[in-house]
Amino acid sequence: MTLIGLAYNQKPEPTELTSPASEGGRQEDGELPRPEEEPPSRISDLSIAELIARDEFAEWDSPATIAAVESALSHLGKVVRLEANEDFPERLRQARPDIVFNIAEGFHGVNREAHVPAICEFYGIPYSGSDPFTLTLCLDKARAKETLAFHGIPTPKFLLVEKLADLYRVAEKLTLPLFVKPVHEGSSKGITDSNLCRDRDQLFRQTEFLLENYRQPVLVEEFLPGKEFTCAVLGNGAEATVLPLVAMNFESLPEGALPIYSFDAKFVWDRPENPLDIFQCPARITRELQASIERVTLDAFRVLGCRDWARIDVRLDADGKPNVLEVNPLPGILPDPADNSCLPKAARAAGIGYEELIQNCLKYAAARQGVDLHRSLSRAGGAHDAPALAASGSA
Repeated sequence: MTLIGLAYNQKPEPTELTSPASEGGRQEDGELPRPEEEPPSRISDLSIAELIARDEFAEWDSPATIAAVESALSHLGKVVRLEANEDFPERLRQARPDIVFNIAEGFHGVNREAHVPAICEFYGIPYSGSDPFTLTLCLDKARAKETLAFHGIPTPKFLLVEKLADLYRVAEKLTLPLFVKPVHEGSSKGITDSNLCRDRDQLFRQTEFLLENYRQPVLVEEFLPGKEFTCAVLGNGAEATVLPLVAMNFESLPEGALPIYSFDAKFVWDRPENPLDIFQCPARITRELQASIERVTLDAFRVLGCRDWARIDVRLDADGKPNVLEVNPLPGILPDPADNSCLPKAARAAGIGYEELIQNCLKYAAARQGVDLHRSLSRAGGAHDAPALAASGSA
């Protein structure tokens, strides 16, 4: 039977947490204590320690997500859990799985998402998803945007600020309003309404805040006024397919909130007992706009070297032209349909259930690397027998 390694980072239980910023750590899909739901005006009054603590482990997966992925993979072989901590290299070497299903976001450094696949490559063990270079490239928002721009893929004009003095020299090169965010974070870490800067004073204040508290360069980019979409991609090469598009319904945010998918929108205001109606899937747009978004999505997927699956955020400029905001080659995959998780939601709209989504990703990876998942199973199914993916909805 095929031996499948499941590489992951599980967020700690609340009792395991240390002080907010003591370890430079991270947080994920909403299980840790969060402030009671507050209007946007109150959120801005949180202390710096509270703001940093809320997103400390935002990129890691909950026990429920890990168990759901394990259950899905168990239909394709025997699954061995390989938590991506300091013991991971030795446990991987001892287990020697036939293939690793990787959802580990990593812990330390700007290359953290690349650690698990790099170790797999060192031992010659196949794995799912993008390679170390692509994972590191996409986590660096500025380098990813440079690559997109070089290949003619639309992305908002931007500058990278490593110290506040840089901002004095370059601020005039961009047009207000501007949006600022940490350059090496995911899961909306460091993203609040305060990041949308409509004047120079706010731009300098918020950039200084991010530089001091996230201890990394800050991306400053022109804010696009149009609608926003998040676009899931499955497959590889010419067979890569965009799932039904997800449109962001910012009107569902609390009164006074800005039209951005902030950390508050993702983890504070969107609660299981009172979910936000934030996603519209399939997006109700024209066929022409749908085709344009799909085209730029697939261009970004291929140019940045993504494999098997990814989620790409797209926003329209003032002329209605799709621009790529970010590319996430390790997309979130919350299993509960009640949760707002873009990739599973898009898959369900295409007629693909959660377990099938996880299995298909592994099948794409196995086919790409010549791994036979069916040595002890029926040869019916497999990557080449994955269901045809439905096209996005259109108006």
